[in-house]
Amino acid sequence: MNTKQAFTFLLSGIVFAAHAEKTNRVTKETVAEAQKIIGLNFSDDKLEMLPEGLNSRLETYEALRKVDIPEGTFPAVLFNPLPVGFKMPTERKEPKWSPLPSMVKNALHVEDMAFLSIQELAVLIKSKQVTSEELTKMYLARLKKYGPKLECVVTLTEDLALEQARQADREVASGKYKGLLHGIPYAAKDLLDTKGIRTTWGAAQFTNRVPDEDATVIKKLREAGAVLVAKTTMGELAWGNVWFGGETKNPWNLKTGSSGSSAGSTAGVVAGLFPFAIGSETHGSIISPCAICGATGLRPTYGRMVLRCFRWN
Repeated sequence: MNTKQAFTFLLSGIVFAAHAEKTNRVTKETVAEAQKIIGLNFSDDKLEMLPEGLNSRLETYEALRKVDIPEGTFPAVLFNPLPVGFKMPTERKEPKWSPLPSMVKNALHVEDMAFLSIQELAVLIKSKQVTSEELTKMYLARLKKYGPKLECVVTLTEDLALEQARQADREVASGKYKGLLHGIPYAAKDLLDTKGIRTTWGAAQFTNRVPDEDATVIKKLREAGAVLVAKTTMGELAWGNVWFGGETKNPWNLKTGSSGSSAGSTAGVVAGLFPFAIGSETHGSIISPCAICGATGLRPTYGRMVLRCFRWN
């Protein structure tokens, strides 16, 4: 039985138990009884956490059942985000980046580059004022220092990062500059598969899961010359900011969480642990942590890469 099936059966059990109790509210005791129906055994902490979310789901189901849908209604099988009458452009154009003033490495120590934008870092790399390896080592040091405090890192990909950074430096030195992301360190939400590097989905049962291929986004970023420095925390199975290692913190207030589920990606960018990170969104997983932590996230239409590249000044 997978997690979705278990949750479905749990809801069925709760409905049965709630009916037996003659109440419409799910309590800790309701869940404790319902889990017996499907043979699960939640910890006491889990039993305390479940009722709020389950009651919310039940309220949603009750609201949906009040909607009258005629039997002849055609099902929603097509998702089309385009406004009526909008025509997609057929010609592909390269982005035009605003010119930046020349930056001199001697006037900016590498540690001071932690909060520079991708564009600023790209200028320094392309002009050979800083190497990708120097940037990568700086961000790895910050990840080791601040990552544990924020609980925003699942796996530090140090060996891979240094290998990719040195390759980027060799390519830049030989005149094979690939573009804006070449040599730029980044982090990826632990939802995205990375070949030979564990991808846990934030869930304890997948702690040791190691995929045998890269996700498409990871492949595209590797082809662009970007450098993967870390896999970031996410709410368990992309829900919230609580994963098997704890709660991902808000960099501005360590007493509060960073929301989720792209929790680690957001917190790490805001704390200057990497200049950009990959997240994903189904129901607020980008916009919510960005609102909490003070970042700007890009949530494109389905099928596009999700890049979290910006900070608020």
